[in-house]
Amino acid sequence: MKPIIVQTTCSNKDEARKIAKILIEEKLAACIQMNEIESFYMWEDKFCNDDEILLTIKTKKENFKKIKSKIKELHSYDLPEIIGVDITNISKNYKKFIGDNT
Repeated sequence: MKPIIVQTTCSNKDEARKIAKILIEEKLAACIQMNEIESFYMWEDKFCNDDEILLTIKTKKENFKKIKSKIKELHSYDLPEIIGVDITNISKNYKKFIGDNT
């Protein structure tokens, strides 16, 4: 089992909670953290500055495609951020927790 973090941003807490709840209930993620952030980016040639909710999703690499599909299905953005990052350093017990809950 290869643990990863999947990151996505949402426009509001309700959307973020909905995505998090479904991913946990479907055992696609072991733990999800939600943080309020401020994002700066260019969209359609315009500078944007928005308050967003960042979801940090702990899971296993095998679940990435299913998580990506589920986020696209539930998300309000035309182009949601969906980034998978390998976890290279992790305690044995936390790795087991991710494996046991996904």
